[in-house]
Amino acid sequence: MPNPFNQAAPERIGPREFIALMAMLMSLQALSIDAMLPALGEIAADLKVSDPNDRQLVVGLFLLGSGIGSLLPGALADRYGRRPVLLVSLACYIAMAVASALVQDFTALLACRVIQAISSAGLAVLPGAIIRDRFEGDRMARMMSTITVVFMIVPMIAPSYGQAVMQIASWRWIFGGMAVMALVAALWVWLRLPETLRPEFRQEIRPATIAGNMWLAASNRQALGYMIGGAMLTGAMFGYINSSQQLVAEHFGAGDTFPLIFAAMAGGMAIANFSNSRIVERFGARRVSHTALLLFIAVSAVQVWQAFQPGETLWQFLPLMAANICLIGFTGANFGSIALQPFARMAGAAASFQAFSRMALGALIGAWIGHAFDGSARPLALGLLGCGLSALLLVLYSERGRLFRRLIPPGQARQNPDPGLR
Repeated sequence: MPNPFNQAAPERIGPREFIALMAMLMSLQALSIDAMLPALGEIAADLKVSDPNDRQLVVGLFLLGSGIGSLLPGALADRYGRRPVLLVSLACYIAMAVASALVQDFTALLACRVIQAISSAGLAVLPGAIIRDRFEGDRMARMMSTITVVFMIVPMIAPSYGQAVMQIASWRWIFGGMAVMALVAALWVWLRLPETLRPEFRQEIRPATIAGNMWLAASNRQALGYMIGGAMLTGAMFGYINSSQQLVAEHFGAGDTFPLIFAAMAGGMAIANFSNSRIVERFGARRVSHTALLLFIAVSAVQVWQAFQPGETLWQFLPLMAANICLIGFTGANFGSIALQPFARMAGAAASFQAFSRMALGALIGAWIGHAFDGSARPLALGLLGCGLSALLLVLYSERGRLFRRLIPPGQARQNPDPGLR
């Protein structure tokens, strides 16, 4: 009997719809993070949280849970297909969003957030595997950047969404809205997304096979430096996200304009990803991302110097922070594409392991940076610089000391990049 989860609409999904759907799936976890930011103070007061830095756990533990949960979905998707794992992830996301809306104490909320993050981690893992099923090389980097442009709309509007909900209702209704959006995404996947895993690439669920695939993903030198380097830069961004409400809204006095400032930052990253999608095939993922990484380090060094000057203001902090957020936009999709390139036959397992490494390590680094908040921008600035320098060393390891290489010159023949797309 055919598996109903693997049955899709007979009409193939078009490129624009594919981009929109992948972006929506990726955006659900971003919504779970960024929509919470304006509500953290109200959640802490309502659930009687004593330590002001503990409110960051609502975000930090979700990020950590997403990383831990990322280990399993890829292996399951390599065996059963992308669609069924996506649909189960969406069902879990909906259930735990509803549960989070009903909790009565802070510990229960944190537990729901961790369970939601672990059980819905396929939403972070599988879009990358699906894209890898259809694209490769610089074309894959371009597609991921294009999807990220659309996806970045959510971080731009999520804090405003959270603040708008609290203008008319309790913070609990933020979770209700998340559940409704996930239900829409589940129906979209069910009706429109065909299975992208090629039958001959299906893998058996054997512990030895899974462990072997994970070891290949972890030990490949070309991938390792970009995977962990990407985690360092993700940690730098998470450090900003974790501490942004206290740093920007409270320390720098942005107040109610905080969601607009956060949206502008996310908009800068969206512009960076859009620009990357237009230039990456011309210049190559390595050249673009290596240049961005070196600039990130330079800007971070200026941030450290400025943070240690007396009386730093919001308008001194914002331009440099915005520049670094934009530069991360030129590294994320490119680092991810380079790291996944060697794993065509095990893209799900590789995507799982890489998402686990990026999210778990990034969440720990981000939590460390966030909890170091001392009423100034110094911990964040030092964290950004340290993460940038570490990422550079890791990239040099993968590239054996050589930056700016171009492995596939423009115009060289590639495999069909988009089978199944009109």
